[in-house]
Amino acid sequence: MLKTISSNTRAPKYFHMSREHRKDIPVFTAILTVSTTRTEKTDLSGAILRDAFTNAGMQIVVQEIVTDDVVAIKNALTHAMITANCIILCGGTGLTCDDCTIEAVTPFFEKTIDGFGELFRRLSYDEVQNSVILTRATAGIVNGKVIFCIPGSPNAAKLAAEKIIVPEIRHILTHAGQ
Repeated sequence: MLKTISSNTRAPKYFHMSREHRKDIPVFTAILTVSTTRTEKTDLSGAILRDAFTNAGMQIVVQEIVTDDVVAIKNALTHAMITANCIILCGGTGLTCDDCTIEAVTPFFEKTIDGFGELFRRLSYDEVQNSVILTRATAGIVNGKVIFCIPGSPNAAKLAAEKIIVPEIRHILTHAGQ
């Protein structure tokens, strides 16, 4: 949140939230690629996410490929939450009959982060135009941990990681109670 400082100039001046809103929290990341076709060699989105987080100095504690199955996704998520405080599920967020990531994950949410999906779709619009309505990207909080559900394309992974998640994860975790 930005606060306005009054001044004699016409344009307002802004400053960022105070330090207590952005603690230097260690980030332990789990990357769960949801797919029935990808392999470790063909999972470009998982590699993009891994690189974005490791380049930012954040540790990857889990990285795996999970089939498009509600039970498999719930089990992988439950396992990831043991060691990770930032969990990204990449894939299965669309509208096809086998896209079930959202159905598997959202029942876990104690709170939703509506702004994540809104911002992701806004930034994606520049690339995919009206097709952005097909994504159900979302995020939420569970026991002070943050879970992100993003589309499985490499461009979506890059956008989500580099433009939204990596820059804001410590801020989110601070507010989530870590």
